[in-house]
Amino acid sequence: MIKPNKKLQVGTLAVGFFFLYAPILSLIVYSFNDSQLVTIWSKVSLRWYYALAQDDELINAAWLSLKIGLLTAFASVAIGTWAGFVLARMGRFRGFTLYSAMINAPLVIPEVIQGISLLLLFVEMGKVLGWPAERGVFTIWIGHVMLCVSYVAIIVQSRIRELDTALEDAAMDLGATPLRVFFVITLPLISQALISGWLLSFTLSIDDLVLSAFLSGPGSTTLPLVVFSRVRLGLNPEMNALATIFIGLVTVGVIAANFFMQRAEARRAMPAS
Repeated sequence: MIKPNKKLQVGTLAVGFFFLYAPILSLIVYSFNDSQLVTIWSKVSLRWYYALAQDDELINAAWLSLKIGLLTAFASVAIGTWAGFVLARMGRFRGFTLYSAMINAPLVIPEVIQGISLLLLFVEMGKVLGWPAERGVFTIWIGHVMLCVSYVAIIVQSRIRELDTALEDAAMDLGATPLRVFFVITLPLISQALISGWLLSFTLSIDDLVLSAFLSGPGSTTLPLVVFSRVRLGLNPEMNALATIFIGLVTVGVIAANFFMQRAEARRAMPAS
């Protein structure tokens, strides 16, 4: 039996982390650079953070993306939880194959195809029904939810299949209805999966460019669209400052989520007094 080489493993891991995080660290460092040239260092300065604070276009786009991301995350968790529960617990019913395929389709269909199909749908609905009158926040939100529901459903389905049904069976034996068992017993047990699905949905929504490009309209330009349009004209030091702020917010969010998840896991592992 060949023993693993620990030095080789550590070296490989170090190289992998270097390629992952070195560009991010360099971006953070150069966000404090005073030079207008992104790759040339001059001196430490908060110049581009001040410029970012006065950039109304970027700030408005960031708030819009944040609002859509929050709405998408909550809606995706609400819909995806029920979808994953059906996949895990309802067994094979008539139409199960079609239902499963519809849940998994957004995972494999390219976003370009999804964006075109939704765009054509909204255009035809606007002609026939008069709604939506124009594309904007609502149409972007629908597209993002359609994409993120599948991810939440898969995460929840995997978690529910691992659950021990003894607690749920005991609650039902004591007279609890299936709906009450779901909200009182099942939901707390799958809370970590719900948090993971929420964070993933929020990240996908904030980061989405393709669907937003097809489904946006006047006055509904999201942050990725603004950043992409500016980067095409050349690198802007403001992008480094903006990216650093987002990295900080995401880092704090991930640490907080992990803290609460670990604390909840520790409470469940403690013996009942």
